Formats: sequence, C-alpha cells, structure tokens
Amino acid sequence: MRISRRKAIGMAIACPALLSGKLASPQTSIPSSSSRQNCAGAGRNIAQGPFEPSWHSLKSQYRPPAWFSDAKFGIWAHWSPQCQPGFGTDHMNWYARNMYLQGHPAYDYHVRTYGHPSKVGFKDVIARWKADKWDPDGLMDLYQAAGAKYFVALANHHENFDTYASKYHEWNSTRIGPMKDIVGTWERICKDRGLRFGVSNHSAHAWHFNQTAYGYDAEGPLAGVRYDGYREGAPLQSAPWSGLNPRKLYGKPSMVVPDGFTSAKEMLAWHERNDRIWDENPPCDDREFTDNWFFRCQDLVDRYKPDLLYFDDTELPLGQAGLDITAHFYNANTQWHRGRNEAVVFAKELTPQHQGAVVLDLERGLANRILDRPWQTDTCIGNWFYDQSVIKRHGYKTAKLVLQMLADIVSKNGNLLLSVPLMGDGSIDEDERRILKELAAWMKVNGEAIFETRPFRVYGEGPAKTADTGNFNEAKGTSFTGEDLRFTAKGEKIYIVALDWPAGGRLKCRSLARGSKTFHEEILRVELLGAEGPLRFDQNGDAMTVEIPMSHQTAMPVVLRVTMSRPI
Repeated sequence: MRISRRKAIGMAIACPALLSGKLASPQTSIPSSSSRQNCAGAGRNIAQGPFEPSWHSLKSQYRPPAWFSDAKFGIWAHWSPQCQPGFGTDHMNWYARNMYLQGHPAYDYHVRTYGHPSKVGFKDVIARWKADKWDPDGLMDLYQAAGAKYFVALANHHENFDTYASKYHEWNSTRIGPMKDIVGTWERICKDRGLRFGVSNHSAHAWHFNQTAYGYDAEGPLAGVRYDGYREGAPLQSAPWSGLNPRKLYGKPSMVVPDGFTSAKEMLAWHERNDRIWDENPPCDDREFTDNWFFRCQDLVDRYKPDLLYFDDTELPLGQAGLDITAHFYNANTQWHRGRNEAVVFAKELTPQHQGAVVLDLERGLANRILDRPWQTDTCIGNWFYDQSVIKRHGYKTAKLVLQMLADIVSKNGNLLLSVPLMGDGSIDEDERRILKELAAWMKVNGEAIFETRPFRVYGEGPAKTADTGNFNEAKGTSFTGEDLRFTAKGEKIYIVALDWPAGGRLKCRSLARGSKTFHEEILRVELLGAEGPLRFDQNGDAMTVEIPMSHQTAMPVVLRVTMSRPI
C-alpha cells in the first residue's frame, strides 16, 4: 500500500523538468512543493448529473448508501504482478520499486532469483506472472462463505500495471502476463451472485514510484550501468513484449538519480529524500500522466460499473482529476440506478471541511469511538502482496483476531475490508484457506450480530483501548480480553460480542445495568447464539450478569442476543 501521507516529514517534493542527455550532479537541488500547487488539469468530460467536480458539491449532496452500512464485511483481492516474486520485507511489499534499490533486500533477492535489473527488470517479472492456478469461482465460494457482502479487485497498483482490458494503457493483463481480463472476470462473478463489486486504483503515484527503474548500481562489478527503464526507451520488438514501450510502464524519467554515487547507502538516502514522496498534486512536468490517469480510471468505471471505488490517496488523487472522476462516478452510478446513488468512494485522512464528500478509509487502522458517518478499515491478514516468509512462519492474523477487529469496527459504525493475499499463480495457501473456513463457521452462527446492524448508544466496554482514530494503529492497542465487550443493535435486539471467553463463563455488562445512563429498556430475554433456550441473567444497578455454560466454551468471540421490550 503506502506510507502515512501526513507523516512523510523530510521527504522532498520534486518536479524537475524531464531529464535527458547529461544527468545532474548529486548536489542538484529539488524544487519545493509550492512549484506544483497550481498544476491541476482542466475539467474533463464527466457524466451528467447532480454532482459537480468540487468538494462543496460532493460534500453537500453525497450520502453513503444503506447497502454499505448493512454489508459490514468485504474481501479484497490485492493481486498484481508484485505478487509473482512472493518476496517482501515489510507490510507494503513494494517489489516493483525496491528491486531497483541496491542495498535493499528485494534487490538482493531479484539479482539472486532473476538476474541484474539492468538486464531483467520489472517488465520481465510481469511476463512471468501467468495466474495459471487462478480459480475465481472457487475463491468467491470461500469469500462468500466467510461472510463477505462485497468484493474489491485491485485494478492497478503504484507499479502502473492495469489488471483489466484497459483502453488507455498498453501495459495491462490482457496483453502480457495472464492474458486475461482479471477485473472483468471478478466483476462477472460478483454480479452473477448479487455481490456488491468494487475496484481499487493506486496508480496516481506511478509517476514517482517507478523512478528507481532509471537508476544504477553505486557499487560492485556493474557500478554505473543504468537499469532497464533507462536503457529501453522505445517499443520492444521481442516476445512477449512486442509493441510495448517500457517508458509507458515506468513513466517518464523525470526524477532520475544523478551520476556520481559510489555508495549504495548514500544512493538509498537520495531516493528517500527525492522520489519516495507522497503528495497528491499532479506532476507539473507531465500533464499527460494526469490526463491518462483520468481516462484510465474513467474507462475502469464505465466498463465495469462498480459499486465501490477505492483510492489509495490522502483525500483525492491528482488535484482536480480526482474531483472530476469522483463526480463522474457518482453521476454515472446514479444513472445506472435510475436516480438513486449507490456509489461508495474511499479516501484517507480527510480534512474536517471535506468529511462527508467520500467515505473515510483507515489503512490498517481503528477508530477510538463511534464515528458519525459510515467508514471503513482496510487491512490484510499478512502483507499486502503475497510473501512466502509469512506462510513459512505461520504469521497471518488469526481468524479470532480478524473477528475481534470486525466486532470492534462494526460497533463504531465501520466496515472491514480484508485482504487475503493471492500467490502469483492465483491460488491461496492452506493457512489462508483454514482462516477463511474458520471465519465461515463463526459467521454461520453469529453473523446476525454483524450484518444489517447499527451502533448501540456506546460502542462497548472493557480494558482494551484504541488511542486514536487513524491509519496504521491496529497493532498499537492492548490485546482484547473476555472483559472487552462490543455492542451492535438491530430493532429490539442488542448484541453483545465478548471478544474472548469470559473468565469462568461469567459475563458482566455494566452498560446494561438497571438504571444506567445508556440503557433504559426492559430486558425480556438473553440468548447465546448457537445454543438453544434462554440464559439466566441478573440485572442490578451495577451490571447485567449472565452465566454462560462452560460446555459452550470457545476460542472465538462469544455473542449474546439481548431482546428488549422495545426497539432502540
């Protein structure tokens, strides 16, 4: 995925003119971000409808559809050529970028496995990505059984490769690699099954993400030899790349590391300062990139008619282009649904004045309270792209942790989008299959406490706390215990999810104490989902206490259904 946008302190924002001929020296200065603030493109042709391409129009008119608040749980196939090597060193797994950074573990792996990046580049990795064991129908069976009410397909990542029949980008999965329309296949299956369908677009940062392909080794026997991006500036003639231009994949060489480095460590530091930026303004020296991004995304929306559009960006990507495509999607979706807007657009780190224009997404993040508007956490059971080292150490999130997070998120008015990484060949491993089956078993019994619910007056109680609401905080809180309870509501029912087995089977819920500030209704019945008959309970001024038979002890979260005298 990405780094935290607003925490990218110290990263220089670069917009130099396209470099050609003699390269600059290592001391070349980089223009500041102010040189790119007014580089947004002019308005594009967007679908007719009530939404104008402005923050004011989007915020004043958009309302998240009820289906999204009902759905609660989605599965994401975060799958692109970067899965093919199966190698990563952190959760981001930016193989397409890191394989060109001498001194990075991905570089060493690439040289050892494929060859030197001056001869074997990322375009060669794409050619090896065949997806020959991909069984999308079989996978969707597992996803739906696990409770997914919507599904999201990765349409492109920062590496700039489209996994669909792209009209405006030659580097796509129908022309090289799988030779299949991956997004189109997922879309057909979802719509045949009545499953809500989404696409994720991460390519707005390809213009700087791929600049490492124009670099070189600072040390060793091939020091100074430029990598394949710099060496190949015309369409290739040999199969399987015939007619494809690597510059269309890697982008224009506008931020090329200058000549003169003799230390890999110093060169890595240069890349950190200069082209590992994260800024949503369009590159002012490459207006063609922004226009092409818009037309590619518009083609994606118009061709596959998704319900959800995920942007891996702070607010919206590429200045006006992001506002244009959002307005286009909202208006087009309204036309598809005969005047009813069913669309969801996700973005991150929304400023207060823009909240409500799109749905807030927290990457690997949790909320510390009930949020006023529907929102989403996106996370992965492992690393974003398939990583062989995770399965070797059995390092995935457990099904129990996924369910704990899901209950916590739903209690706070959120949804969970969960990535289950696919291998390069399109299959999943046995640990992933087991996790999905464990989710399915729990959902079969307890799903009513999740789906089509709304938050209770308080999200829950217990010692586990989330310090803030934001990205990348999912691992910062304390572990969930049997004292941690999360609440959802539906009609006259309150669901209490104990995130672990209560000690001795004795569940104490202070939020439902008689005469408490948060609860005034009469309790008629308390039941354990999956068990027959009501449970005995005691309600006094301190708490409602329920004794759960130890014969029902489980390692998974436990759900009680509390029936009240009247709806919440």
